[in-house]
Amino acid sequence: MENLKTQSIGKFVADNFRTASVFQKYGIDFCCKGGRTINEVCESKNISADELLSKLSEVSDSESDPNTNYQSWDLDLLADHIEKKHHRYVEKSIPALKQFLEKLCKVHGENHPELSEISEQFNLSSGELAAHMKKEELILFPYIRKIALAKNSNVSYEQPPFGSVQNPINVMMNEHDTEGERFRKIAELSNNYSTPADGCTTYKVAYDLLKEFEEDLHLHIHLENNILFPKAIELEKELTTVINN
Repeated sequence: MENLKTQSIGKFVADNFRTASVFQKYGIDFCCKGGRTINEVCESKNISADELLSKLSEVSDSESDPNTNYQSWDLDLLADHIEKKHHRYVEKSIPALKQFLEKLCKVHGENHPELSEISEQFNLSSGELAAHMKKEELILFPYIRKIALAKNSNVSYEQPPFGSVQNPINVMMNEHDTEGERFRKIAELSNNYSTPADGCTTYKVAYDLLKEFEEDLHLHIHLENNILFPKAIELEKELTTVINN
């Protein structure tokens, strides 16, 4: 168990995504800050590492679902999944959330000035995410599919114009950090998406949708930061070594 205390939380979730629910319960960011160890997050949160590991063990020992064992998926399949499930979810959800937040600002903004900042933060995030996803869809993901094809079908591999996959990945991860920080602020401003006593049905729906959006974003970023990106870097190195030899 002592060895597990120095394991990164990102690896826990990459090996078994069921553990994400445990980290969420303790308010631990497993996506943007997945490189931290169990000891580090427990010290920062002032919780027992043994207690956290016990909860993680309970989840890990439960029956696993092969459909969520993303670690075993081929890179091209995982890229397709992220694009079709998470990118499309973001695109579909943004217009409705913007409309709800705009309405809340008009109706409840006087009594709840935090709504204006929540709306501003979400609008900034929606614009940045749209541009971010396009860069992935037009540049990074097509290259990842190419190296996956080179590996699986023994087709020729060509070095990309951006030098190495590490370069666009660094950009994507920095942007992930920015969005993660924005939603931490939104969660704080909304008291973790708690509808106030004078909140209407629209208030509750808007906060429920925001919470769902954040949870989906956490999984989205996790799949990229902790699984897709490291595997793409590893595969590119493998292919480059073969060419150079």
